[in-house]
This record gives sequence, C-alpha cells and structure tokens, in this order.
Amino acid sequence: MHKYAHVLDLDHYLEVLTRKPGAMAGATALVAARASGAFTPIHQKFWDKARHQLGDGAGTRALIGVLLLARTLPATAVIEAMETAIAAADYDLDRLAVAARANAAFAPIVTQLPEELTDRVVHLPERGAPSLAGYDQLLVGAR
Repeated sequence: MHKYAHVLDLDHYLEVLTRKPGAMAGATALVAARASGAFTPIHQKFWDKARHQLGDGAGTRALIGVLLLARTLPATAVIEAMETAIAAADYDLDRLAVAARANAAFAPIVTQLPEELTDRVVHLPERGAPSLAGYDQLLVGAR
C-alpha cells in the first residue's frame, strides 16, 4: 500500500451498504473485489438466487450479511455454507451462519512452516496426565 493510494476494499463499505443495499450493484469496491477474486462466482450465484427469491433489497442484505460473516469465520466455511444454502434455496442468514460456524468448527487448521524454520522446531517429550496427589496430601493435613 502506498501513501495517497486509493484502497477499495468492499469490506470497508458493508455497514453503509446494509442501509443502502441498492448501491451494492454499482459499487466500485464490488468491481475491485471481483477483480481481486475476493468476490467469487459462488458469491455472485448466492446473490442472484437470493435476489430472485427474496427481492433485490432483501437478497442484497442477505449477501451483505454473508460478507460480514466472513470477517469472523474462515472463507472456506462461509463458501460451503453458501453452497448449501443455494442447493436448499434457503437464504436465511441465521441458518447460513449456523452452518458456516459448524463448517468452521470441523475445518482442519493447517499451517505451513517456512522451510528455513524447520530446523528450529522443538519436540517436547510426551508426558502423562498431571497428578493431584500433592493436593490430596494438603487436604489430609488440614483435617
């Protein structure tokens, strides 16, 4: 990012768009999100189907709710929930959020360690369950 650069991140406009959903279709930030790949064909399909079923305003608000949900959940979990909603023709945001949270709960967390750091990994020895015997002795002495 450079000084005086224009940043058109769709996420920055979502709260305003919830109040003025009609501005979403012509938003320059939406064009930028499509170009960057952040707004996927699944998002477009969800939006099209939601507008068809719920009407333009409500369908756009459903999409904006999904985009807001993606702030706190992994994108893959939200996309899976959108695909499920499209298949079921159910664009209720609360049910989609529950499905996305369930998807996120069962999604594996994969982190790739850079190759140059693999020699720094320390493997700790396995240890058994902790013992509470010391606390038991304190209780016996307190009687």
